[in-house]
Amino acid sequence: MQQSAVPELAHTQTSPIHWVATATALAAVVACSSFFQSEAATAAQPETRHRAVAGAPDLAAVDFGLNCGSAKTVVQKKASGDLDGDGRPETVAVVRCDAGSGTPPNGVYVITQPTDADADPRVVATLVAPKDGLTVSDLAVEHGSVTATLLGYSSPDVPSCCPDLQERAKWQWKNGTFVRSTPAGALGV
Repeated sequence: MQQSAVPELAHTQTSPIHWVATATALAAVVACSSFFQSEAATAAQPETRHRAVAGAPDLAAVDFGLNCGSAKTVVQKKASGDLDGDGRPETVAVVRCDAGSGTPPNGVYVITQPTDADADPRVVATLVAPKDGLTVSDLAVEHGSVTATLLGYSSPDVPSCCPDLQERAKWQWKNGTFVRSTPAGALGV
């Protein structure tokens, strides 16, 4: 075997300080990336199990009442159908603030189009409030009911990236209000 004429290079040997420097540089890149974000992408939102329903409310004109500061409101999921039996479709929307990073909580809202065609659609019910700290992984409107999978946290120590509780929830219109058919405390792992 022929010996190299070049002495062993110092940078080919790693030490703990190299790993600390690499981790620090990576953390700085991740932290800075939240300051340099491009405009929102124009790609389509993830599809739910339902197509748009003719006559369903247009969500672009809805004020969801979220306090997002300088961030925008984002509709993550939506599904439409006649929930109250009046022959006109309502839309259920999963909405959150566009925080750029992290996992902001969702709100789940029922939106209707007033009979006056010139009136803006409006929120008529809040099924899940953002203050509940939940996110929604799945949403459907079928046979006059709303179903969703809610993800939550067993304690404040659980990182917001990794919810450790899951609950299936269902709401139906009964006697002038949306009634939840699963117990509120029925969260599972």
